[in-house]
Amino acid sequence: MRIWTFVTTAMSVLCLGTAWAQELPKSSYKVIGTSSNTVAWTVDEQPFWSKQIPEASKGAVTMDATPFDQMGIDDKTLLRLLKLGVADFASMDISKMAGDDPRFEGCDLAGLALDVPTARKACAAWRGVLDQQMQKNWGSKLLAIGGHPPQVFWCKTAVSGLDDLKGRKIRVFNNSMRDFMTGLGASSISMSFPEVVPALNNGVVDCAVTGTLSGNTAGWPEVTKTIYPLSLGWSINVKAVNLSTWNKMPPPVKAFFEAQFKAFEDKMWDTISAATAQAENCNFGRPPCTMGKMAHMTLSPISASDKDRYKGMVEGSVLRNWAKRCGADCAKTWNETVGKALGLNAPSS
Repeated sequence: MRIWTFVTTAMSVLCLGTAWAQELPKSSYKVIGTSSNTVAWTVDEQPFWSKQIPEASKGAVTMDATPFDQMGIDDKTLLRLLKLGVADFASMDISKMAGDDPRFEGCDLAGLALDVPTARKACAAWRGVLDQQMQKNWGSKLLAIGGHPPQVFWCKTAVSGLDDLKGRKIRVFNNSMRDFMTGLGASSISMSFPEVVPALNNGVVDCAVTGTLSGNTAGWPEVTKTIYPLSLGWSINVKAVNLSTWNKMPPPVKAFFEAQFKAFEDKMWDTISAATAQAENCNFGRPPCTMGKMAHMTLSPISASDKDRYKGMVEGSVLRNWAKRCGADCAKTWNETVGKALGLNAPSS
């Protein structure tokens, strides 16, 4: 019975896709994609825009997609550009939009999730808030949520735990990471990704935070020795569409995109899990390593005491400061959604 149900469902999806392809009008859309040097682009996004969408629509829908870094765009401005209609669709690290709205940090706060399932659970709980804010204030509609491998500490010298990071100069790239460093007693320094390797090499910073795979492919093993794998986030990446573009789409085109993005979201999370495992192999000299470069970093394991301590730091420095930025009503909503899902609490008064 289960096999027959599966076959029936698969046939239904296939028939539905064929029906869409027969009914879809010809249309073409412009896309600003995520960074070209990430697995999120090479494994997921590029094939999705250039192959999956055209093939699934039998050539009716085509996408002109370019990564933001190849366009010379500051990624912190992507949501503003999408609102202005510079592109029809865009991909963006949602925490980098938090300067415009602190709610955009809500499911990727530093230290919030230490593994992939928890990160996805947090963003599923916060999804409605993100979409509401994007539609209300940014003329955009949320279509899918994904991310990258964990954002961890890459250090020039040995690190035995959180206490060893006190007093160090550490590169970060969003507000909640700065809050986490304040709780540690470390100095946070903001800089763009391309600036980090020379900064580490020249001693401008002692450690830097980035993804386990993006750091590997960008040559960070050449200027660092130790990885401390406490996750300070997942560089949560959202796919969104300009609301005016969306509202003008015929219903069959909307239905087509909704189905495609639902499947694409599942694929993105599968890629995060696979890339996270690959990054561990590549960084510590263990095959197979097909997504990155073989390196021989030193792993500094997270101690039991640090695991116990991190929750207090998240609820203390990180959530306390974020709640101040976001406001009491925002913190209350967070406690009822993400906080309830993860067993955490943000001060709401």
